[in-house]
Amino acid sequence: MDGIHDLGGMEGFGLVEIEDDEPVFHEPWEAQAFALNIVSIALLAAYNVDEYRHAIERMDPRHYLSATYYERVLTGVATLLVEKGIVNHEDLEVRAGGSFPLARAVVANAPSLGGDDARPRYAVGDTVVVRNIRPHGHTRVPRYCRGKRGEILHVAPSFTFPDDSAHGGPIRREPTYHVEFSARDLWGEDADRLDTVVVDLWETYLEDPS
Repeated sequence: MDGIHDLGGMEGFGLVEIEDDEPVFHEPWEAQAFALNIVSIALLAAYNVDEYRHAIERMDPRHYLSATYYERVLTGVATLLVEKGIVNHEDLEVRAGGSFPLARAVVANAPSLGGDDARPRYAVGDTVVVRNIRPHGHTRVPRYCRGKRGEILHVAPSFTFPDDSAHGGPIRREPTYHVEFSARDLWGEDADRLDTVVVDLWETYLEDPS
């Protein structure tokens, strides 16, 4: 889905602020939120990592932009545990001592875009174009590279196709690629002509140049 979370291709948010000697966790609850997500995925199998990412994408944009990283983690985990019937939202608010906002409900499950090819269609050096799609559901193809031409830099291992697994679809693995783009093709003439950007993309996101 296209939303505020896809900041890789959006301007106006200023420079990334880097904290000197930043700790892994600023508060104990951040470590607990991180651990809860690992336990929910790896031990409880309550949801998968793609469902988790989609839950964060569904946060209200104002909440997403004002939240810290681990607040987003906690919101995504809590949302899924409530949706899966494991935790009661009212109980969460009682324990929190007030409002506990969750992510928005899933609006629509996008139809599967994936194919059935198990072997890679492309090889190192091939030129490809990223499909210019506008999915309503979860996707891992950034907006800034859609419709852009790139070159296969590396054929990576097959991974679960996230657009399906985030919505309870079939767990289907497909080839992935490291695709290299000219920075100027992505960002315009202000980018350095020698800079390139490498994006990890599933085969479904790619097509042959016309």
